[in-house]
Amino acid sequence: MPQIAPPPDPATFLTDLPGPDTDAQAAVRARDAVLTKPAGSLGRLEEITEWLAGWQGRAQPRADKVQALVFAGNHGVAAQGVSAYPPEVTAQMVANFQAGGAAVNQLCSTFGVDLAVIPLDLGNPTGDITQGPAMSVDEFSAAFNAGTEAVDDRADLLCIGEMGIANTTSAAAVCLGLFGGAGADWAGPGTGLPSAGVSAKADAIARAVAANGIDPTDGLEVLRALGGRELAAMAGAVAKARHLGLPVLLDGFVAGAAAACLQVRQPGALDHCRAAHLSAEPGHARLLAKLGMAPLLQLNMRLGEASGAVLAVGIVQAALACHRGMATFESAGVSSKE
Repeated sequence: MPQIAPPPDPATFLTDLPGPDTDAQAAVRARDAVLTKPAGSLGRLEEITEWLAGWQGRAQPRADKVQALVFAGNHGVAAQGVSAYPPEVTAQMVANFQAGGAAVNQLCSTFGVDLAVIPLDLGNPTGDITQGPAMSVDEFSAAFNAGTEAVDDRADLLCIGEMGIANTTSAAAVCLGLFGGAGADWAGPGTGLPSAGVSAKADAIARAVAANGIDPTDGLEVLRALGGRELAAMAGAVAKARHLGLPVLLDGFVAGAAAACLQVRQPGALDHCRAAHLSAEPGHARLLAKLGMAPLLQLNMRLGEASGAVLAVGIVQAALACHRGMATFESAGVSSKE
């Protein structure tokens, strides 16, 4: 029988990371300089176009084919009462996504985004992180590689999101493990916990980090010990996108926490990513500050399921439309600045 090669070690995706195409970025800046507008007057729309060009390696970047990936996983830490909803809701919401009934379905339809929903062993929750690691080495690698395999190599832009009851607890524990502080610094209401529930959640987050002997410099090990299958898969997808020259829009707090593990393990690993929005989940602002990322939108959303990332696709499309469609001073017969 032919030998089947084992799946790659997640760490291999963080070696030999390609950088942006500086010639494509320069071409975007050169065109931007002669468009009929004062220099810099479109603000971050100009930066978005240059970012896309650099990672796509195209002087004329595009967002014709956009993929949204929503990974779903269940968490053993839900047994600690850290969510307002029971774990069965994860599978129920996956069915809702597949039937087209969720918010992300409507947003994908609006902006022409291809949605893929990937449930990850929902009948087998991860370990309760207050008692020990979420995943074994093999479980973590399988989830990470599920993320790498889900990425469409024909896409121009990738949106990353998730679904998983109790996953804001895992995300907060990951952030505490990576960046320190107290459990209360990273805990939030998630799906709607009252203040007493948030306090209990903060305690569970602190206990989880203490139970796992975390090394904050090893982002992948932090993710294995404190994350969930959907967080590992999102990290895998982000890492794979880097090697494909595929820019990424990160959704909210949970997606950001997953991606942060890559950045801690390999500084610069998120250069191809942008934070789509600032979630209303309190820890997200703190996390983006740690990552040095400014969100594209701030609409007090905290839904997850890639909703903020897909909504930001409209901003990307607007940036590209202006860059491609505007006249130059010469073609429009408009006098340029002396």
